[in-house]
Amino acid sequence: MGVAVHRAVHQVEENGSLFHDPFARLVLGPDADAFMATHAGPEHARMRLHVAMRARFAEDALAAAVAGGVTQAVVLGAGLDTFALRNPWPCLNVFEVDRPITQSWKLDCIRRAGLSFPANARFVAMDFEHDEVAGQLEPQGFDRTRPAFFIWLGVVPYLTREAVAATLAFAGSVPGNEIVFDYSEPLENYPAEQHQARAEIARRVAAVGEPWLSFFEPAELAALLRMHGFDEIQDLGPRQIARRYFNRDTPETGGAHVVHARRLSGPLSAPANPS
Repeated sequence: MGVAVHRAVHQVEENGSLFHDPFARLVLGPDADAFMATHAGPEHARMRLHVAMRARFAEDALAAAVAGGVTQAVVLGAGLDTFALRNPWPCLNVFEVDRPITQSWKLDCIRRAGLSFPANARFVAMDFEHDEVAGQLEPQGFDRTRPAFFIWLGVVPYLTREAVAATLAFAGSVPGNEIVFDYSEPLENYPAEQHQARAEIARRVAAVGEPWLSFFEPAELAALLRMHGFDEIQDLGPRQIARRYFNRDTPETGGAHVVHARRLSGPLSAPANPS
């Protein structure tokens, strides 16, 4: 809900300048204005613009992938994401993956808003910590032998490292597959002035039963991606994000990142024998 509210407020506060989403407010239901009022104003701008930026980054990369022939997109941990409603490509099948209770709530929100999904939208209920992605996707028509594009935003910090690795292994299992996701460096890497704010967010999410579990150093994350077959990795940290999307420089290094990774090569080579 918080992410969806940030997307909706961005349409008003910044006129959707980074990321245009005509359904952002509608999915919030009859209390949309009240929700949005709690996230308006400059004190929420940093998080709001990050949410808008990562969605823009993901969907720009997806557009390029579709132009290159990709016909399957998987939104992992979809929440109240609206891409399936906005999908401009009839050839692109969109698979939304989320926990059963979250997905049921989202579908209720869509129905109450008087909206309906196109025929090329599919819904896959699963728990990343306990279910295998492929085993849940394939019965819904996903073809794991053909390239696919994965969008995985706002999820990695809430999963164990084992679940993160398992999802990346599946996403990197086919040449031509691509993934966009975000992750956070360890909190001690953040600039000092952000520590208190980040600690407060960590406290809030833990209090509602969704604690942050996994952080990664950039080099460590790149090694994990390569291990799971990704050859081409674009990792934008705070400096690169500020320059690309906000036309400004920042001295910040540690913090939140967005990544676009693509597997170009064929079969993975066997691991070296340590002996």
